[in-house]
Amino acid sequence: MRYYIVDVFAENKYEGNQLAVFIPEGKMETTEMQKIAREMNFSETTFILSGLQANGGYDVKIFSPDSELPFAGHPTLGTAYVIRNLYDRSEEREIKLNLPVGQIPVVFEDQYAWMTQNQPEFGLNVEIDRITAALQISREDINTDFPIQAVSTGLPSVIVHLNSLDAVSRCRINHAAFEKLLQDIGEVNLLVFTTETANSENDLNVRLFMCNAGYLEDPATGSANGNLAGYLLKYNFFHSIEINYRVEQGAFINRPSLLKIHGKKTDDHYLIQVGGRVFVISEGKWY
Repeated sequence: MRYYIVDVFAENKYEGNQLAVFIPEGKMETTEMQKIAREMNFSETTFILSGLQANGGYDVKIFSPDSELPFAGHPTLGTAYVIRNLYDRSEEREIKLNLPVGQIPVVFEDQYAWMTQNQPEFGLNVEIDRITAALQISREDINTDFPIQAVSTGLPSVIVHLNSLDAVSRCRINHAAFEKLLQDIGEVNLLVFTTETANSENDLNVRLFMCNAGYLEDPATGSANGNLAGYLLKYNFFHSIEINYRVEQGAFINRPSLLKIHGKKTDDHYLIQVGGRVFVISEGKWY
């Protein structure tokens, strides 16, 4: 069975978020896919179930080391990139993936791949003390002008606005407090962001702590940044109904990443697009 390793939301090789993309030669059981994802031990691994289109898209499954996922951002971009090149569809501007959350289109423009995410759903607000306990930061580190809220375009994230890059850098997961939070509000990732950036060309600095895989930090998270875009539009963060901005992520774990975001809010409808570059790192055979 062929597979590829790609770096997604990277500006250079060996940056961004790693992804393994497998092309099964025949029918494969879900349990086998899960074992392979655990063996790879990347944040996600994907499987292209067929080289033939169904309803104009390609059937794809996404797995973390622990479970199958209904949607994830960097696996969507990385898998679409592999499909476009593997099946000689480089002339096609758009590749669609059939995922449990629905059909997700990925558009290729110049060197970047862009996915359009589902409409955001805005969930519960979370008490500040629960976040300070889970992230081991102080109340003064959190910007209280905006709510701490769960948002989902496919995978939910709790969005937390911090006051400084220093506060972002000091975040450390307290496993017991995070686990208690998950027990009370369900499986959500924790996303922290600030307008202070390490690179002056970027607009936001983001860190994302996953609710699975041992609460590890994710180097580049398309789904969660889509959630963040919906949040920023809802609360008029940039004082505009249309936004374009750059996100830096991953530097704290030595996987610097860049995500480009476009969003627009028209009445109650949201357009959320997340873009980035993809690099093929290796190709191999799985026995």
